[in-house]
Amino acid sequence: MAGDVVATVYGPMSAKFAKAPLADLCLPNVGIQTGPFGSQLHASDYVEYGTPIITVEHLGENRIIHSDLPRVTNKDGKRLSRYTLITGDIVFSRVGSVDRRAIVHPAENGWLFSGRCLRVRPDLKKIDPGFLSWFFGLPTFQEHIRQIAVGATMPSLNTKILGDVTIYYPPSLKEQQAIAHILGTLDDKIELNRKMNRTLEAMAQAVFKSWFVDFDPVRAKSAGRDHGLPKKIADLFPDSFEDSEFGEIPKEWRVRRLPEVMHVNPSRSLTKGALAPYLDMANMPIQGPSPEAWVMREMGSGMKFENGDTLVARITPCLENGKTAFVDFLANGEVGWGSTEYIVLRPKGAIPPPFAYLLARTDEFRTFAIQQMTGSSGRQRVPATSLDKYSISTPDLDSPLFQRFGNLVSPMFNRIKAAMMQSHTLAALRDTLLLKLISGELRMKDAERIVGKVVA
Repeated sequence: MAGDVVATVYGPMSAKFAKAPLADLCLPNVGIQTGPFGSQLHASDYVEYGTPIITVEHLGENRIIHSDLPRVTNKDGKRLSRYTLITGDIVFSRVGSVDRRAIVHPAENGWLFSGRCLRVRPDLKKIDPGFLSWFFGLPTFQEHIRQIAVGATMPSLNTKILGDVTIYYPPSLKEQQAIAHILGTLDDKIELNRKMNRTLEAMAQAVFKSWFVDFDPVRAKSAGRDHGLPKKIADLFPDSFEDSEFGEIPKEWRVRRLPEVMHVNPSRSLTKGALAPYLDMANMPIQGPSPEAWVMREMGSGMKFENGDTLVARITPCLENGKTAFVDFLANGEVGWGSTEYIVLRPKGAIPPPFAYLLARTDEFRTFAIQQMTGSSGRQRVPATSLDKYSISTPDLDSPLFQRFGNLVSPMFNRIKAAMMQSHTLAALRDTLLLKLISGELRMKDAERIVGKVVA
């Protein structure tokens, strides 16, 4: 380590670092603030358009998640101005997962935070917000926070508990900022990959919906309009519709039950006790096809899957939240396993594997699955056999149209996989540097050289 070290509750820290209670590093009076109480903000105050409110569910890995944000009117936003966020604030979960935090970026400036959160507003003359937020990301800090939170069944923080935690930091603001910049550079690249993957998935989903849900090419041909497709692809679509039990479908296509189109929970071979990739429900993605983490674990009781399979969570609230994954992270021929609460789908015939994932992501499929749930409140699940009743209109399962579809969307999924694998590498490097930089073990020049080679 660079210089002498001191023992702390977070592990060894550089003896050259300063230390102070968090409260002393924040602005007076507003530095650590609890969100609005229930009497100040009700669910009935939420509107479709207005000022966004960050809740615990929107605290990602040091970033604010922008989906499904509750909002209030601008008038209520002014009434609750005490709970406004500015760039550089750090939002903590106050209850439950008390180690979750996210820094506020310019895009979230002026937003509000809910009563289930705490806001930390650093004094910029004393500590850099970026450095402080990364300090909060230390696994040892997170473990300490979990230990000092009050409440056995529902851990919670308050301003006093959070304000009393000790922070260790380089006395130089420039050094703090340099550390935050290095870690942020890696994190920004990971976030850029996420955004690119969302765009690629949206493109694939648009093609799927156009061809197999809305039948846009058939409608264009039947109306004599430009279909916008190459002739070789357009010729594979009919030019008219015919009636079916579910309304109009493309001529010579058939309404098929899901088991005619997909293998549902196909058989996979994995010996009990064998060490294999394990994907737990917590790491099932809500958005995007690729899970961000999995582990090696001895096979026990669970669903087995291979590359090209689609996993759908069948239990509440995971299904409602959209937990769905496309399996592409295994080695060739490898079998993975996971929760018993997964349904595994794999297309039949010439249908390319991404088809199952794109179908499972549609509102229609998820709505149908939710309607099939049975069981007691809070533990409802979808019986796999209930999906036998789900129907979809398709051409013959060996139709060359599916090959053309695969030629379009499979490269998108390959790029998504490549970006996700790169993000795994970047995240591992970021987490390693986090430990070494925040503790003072690694010199800045060495860290800059390592990061420069990776993101060049």
